[in-house]
Amino acid sequence: MSGDKKLAALLKRVRSCTHCTAHLPLGPNPVVHLGSSAKIMIIGQAPGTKVHKTGVPWNDPSGDNLRNWMGLSREEFYDESRIAIMPMGFCYPGKGKSGDMPPRPECAPKWHELIRTQLPDIRLTLLIGQYAHAYYLKDQRKNTLAETVQAWKEYKKQGFIPLVHPSPRNRLWLKKNPWFDKEIVPALRRQIKSALGT
Repeated sequence: MSGDKKLAALLKRVRSCTHCTAHLPLGPNPVVHLGSSAKIMIIGQAPGTKVHKTGVPWNDPSGDNLRNWMGLSREEFYDESRIAIMPMGFCYPGKGKSGDMPPRPECAPKWHELIRTQLPDIRLTLLIGQYAHAYYLKDQRKNTLAETVQAWKEYKKQGFIPLVHPSPRNRLWLKKNPWFDKEIVPALRRQIKSALGT
């Protein structure tokens, strides 16, 4: 079976997954967006309600901010032959006290490695938010999210760039950490161009 066929078969399994149905207030609707030739992978948290309804990842103000940070148009961002999008939790996890619930913990161990092995051309993986940092960086994380993001060069050898979540809720964080816009965003755009070969 060719790589494309293997990935298609795997994605069919992912999209029909009902493993966490009992914990999902809106029911299962796994959202992933990727192709076997992708060069960049984006690992975020979990779909919000708008993404759950549309099936389009990052189809919200957070996505607008992320595309701006990456220096990509919507068309470039959603080109699955170049950009792979896979959250920590594939389905909307429900509402918490302050925003959405954390991603369901079952998804990443169940599916991530299976998917990543089918994407041999990934050159750069963006780890967006604390859940992706915790899962992929483990004890290599710094004491705070800000320190982890600032130390992005330390993780580059592994192909990772840790980022703060681009949610509008993080406006205050961005205001308190002006180095992110001044230093990290330009560096991120350079890394994106290099990974895409543009």
